[in-house]
Amino acid sequence: MTFTQAFLLFFLFVQVVHFLGTWKLYVKAGRKAWEAAIPIYNAYVLMQIINRPKEWYWVILLFIPIIQLIVFPVLWVETIRSFGRTERFETVAVVLTLGFYIYYVNYMLDVEYVEDRSLKPRTSAGEWIASILFAVVAATLVHTYVMQPFVIPSSSLEKTLLVGDFLFVSKIHYGARTPMTAVAAPMVHDAIPVLGMKSYMSKPQLPYFRFPGFETIKRNDIVVFNWPADTLSIIDVGNSPTLYKPLDKRSNYVKRCVGLPGDKFEVRDGFVYTNGIQNDLPDRAKLQFSYLVKTKGARFNDQILHDRYDITDGYMNIDTNGTCLFHAVTEEAAERLKNHPNVLSVTKHTLPKGTRDKTVFPHSKNYNFNNSNFGPITIPAKGATVALTTENLPLYKRAISEYEGQNLKVEGDQILIDGKAITSYTFNQDYYWMMGDNRGNSQDSRSWGFVPFDHVLGKPVFVWFSWDSKATGINKIRWNRLFTTVSGEGSPVSYFKYFLILLAGWFVFNHFRKKKKTAKK
Repeated sequence: MTFTQAFLLFFLFVQVVHFLGTWKLYVKAGRKAWEAAIPIYNAYVLMQIINRPKEWYWVILLFIPIIQLIVFPVLWVETIRSFGRTERFETVAVVLTLGFYIYYVNYMLDVEYVEDRSLKPRTSAGEWIASILFAVVAATLVHTYVMQPFVIPSSSLEKTLLVGDFLFVSKIHYGARTPMTAVAAPMVHDAIPVLGMKSYMSKPQLPYFRFPGFETIKRNDIVVFNWPADTLSIIDVGNSPTLYKPLDKRSNYVKRCVGLPGDKFEVRDGFVYTNGIQNDLPDRAKLQFSYLVKTKGARFNDQILHDRYDITDGYMNIDTNGTCLFHAVTEEAAERLKNHPNVLSVTKHTLPKGTRDKTVFPHSKNYNFNNSNFGPITIPAKGATVALTTENLPLYKRAISEYEGQNLKVEGDQILIDGKAITSYTFNQDYYWMMGDNRGNSQDSRSWGFVPFDHVLGKPVFVWFSWDSKATGINKIRWNRLFTTVSGEGSPVSYFKYFLILLAGWFVFNHFRKKKKTAKK
């Protein structure tokens, strides 16, 4: 049975359950029994019965994943109240029984339809609950399909996005992806805050669908995506089992796209080359590497490193001779550091070409790749065909089997898909190469490989808040980063003062508007 067939059967099952549980109530409300059986139309009629004809858009909300989990309980409560069942215990009962208390009302109670029922909450608590429900539905719609908040947890894009930056990520730029996990708590990711409990049920899963976007991913775009490997085991030797999470519940990562579908990609001494041309980063991006710094023995002052040399990532002692490993150091900062009175030498920390790092993709003895010197490889593109051999299969095996869902096996020198021997494969979607600007201290595509387009979440567009955990007092807030754009030319410009001016103007306008209303009364 295909997913479509299973989904249609489940949809019909829900319609049958609704009809059996409400047809008598439809009749008591002056409607026809058959109106409770017609999909979609029955929801429209129900809006009339519960005296909410203007809320026709609720019919649409009933078919939006996650949103429907909020709307269904509201409709259950509204349905029994339309027939005089307004006691608090009944409200609790209909929610706890997932709506099946309506069966009891439908068959066991002699109820009368309350026509022109007042929709105004009886108590202030009820009014608060109604307002909160409306706010949750609206916020969930925006969060799921338009804009999602996101916080930068690591320094892989240091100098462009800082640890502690709070972003708004646009989902409409590349096209909003509809939820695949059908049952989940609204506005949280894979865990419920504070409680630490899983926020979703792994089944049922909906098929992948994405609305059209108004731009495609371009080279050097900063992109938020679901981590293709949601456990470090794929980056280690590979013996430990992977932790399965549904695609849309995998960890959110943010990196820079440096390789597009079809690109011939390579890293030479930490510098990216696509199609033989060195990647030219935008002026806001600052490429950083790790450096071995041999000192005279004294420890560096962290604040001086931060202020004078713009070294914002940590460093650690790696031997007893006073040699330290620094991360997130630009080439300009490394040159300045050479003049530090405590420094004897500064050397870029790289591995030579041909030295294999087993933690680097594709985790195969066939490829002597490392983080400093990687490739060349070709990034898969939708519709592109690649010749497959047992030698190059490690590059594409995960994409074919995990991301494209093919039943791939290797028997001797043969590669099989669904038991049929193949010598080539045509890809079903586009893939991208994501990397951090902090080349010496970033877990990125060099660790897990290609990022498929169905994993793409959105594009960061705005920094609305920024928090420096290493600072003290009011200096913890990076005031110059509040309300700044992520992309653009030149240094980021804060629009925070303009926001405050608009906010003050709104309060003044609202004050005089209320005053004018009061005077008219």
